[in-house]
Amino acid sequence: MIEWTQPDQAERFVREYADPILRVCAAYSLGRSDAQDVCQDIFLTLLEGQRQFNDREHERAFILRCAINACKDLLKSSRFRRTAPLEEAERFPAPEPEEAHEIWQAVGALPPKERILIYLFYCEGYGLEEAARMCGCSYAAARQRLTRARKRLRQEWEVQHHG
Repeated sequence: MIEWTQPDQAERFVREYADPILRVCAAYSLGRSDAQDVCQDIFLTLLEGQRQFNDREHERAFILRCAINACKDLLKSSRFRRTAPLEEAERFPAPEPEEAHEIWQAVGALPPKERILIYLFYCEGYGLEEAARMCGCSYAAARQRLTRARKRLRQEWEVQHHG
């Protein structure tokens, strides 16, 4: 049983979850400051709610689901709809190995619903059924989105390297 009751768990939270949360935010095209706010809000939610988790996987799934929900809420907020983020020109992809840079640029160009599935499935290692649940869609919709995303990425790769 994992409990979130001690403020000293901040270091573990940052070490284990800051990068995945920031990546989820990047998948939703949020700016750096919004992503950092989401990360901080999730940490406070964990501490204030004194959550208990069965294991690390349960904890990780909960935290990523919180990040997805926070991103969706932020994108629906009137502040976000009325304003353009200052960092629009400065997308902040998490550091990647140099050879993967082109792939992540192509992933970044995908629609957000496809982008988040690619991230959860390939980067976080969730199965399609679990990723669908985390995104709030059916298994069939997630499978279709993932198929479309793969097709778009394959086409982009062929244009870049064979065109």
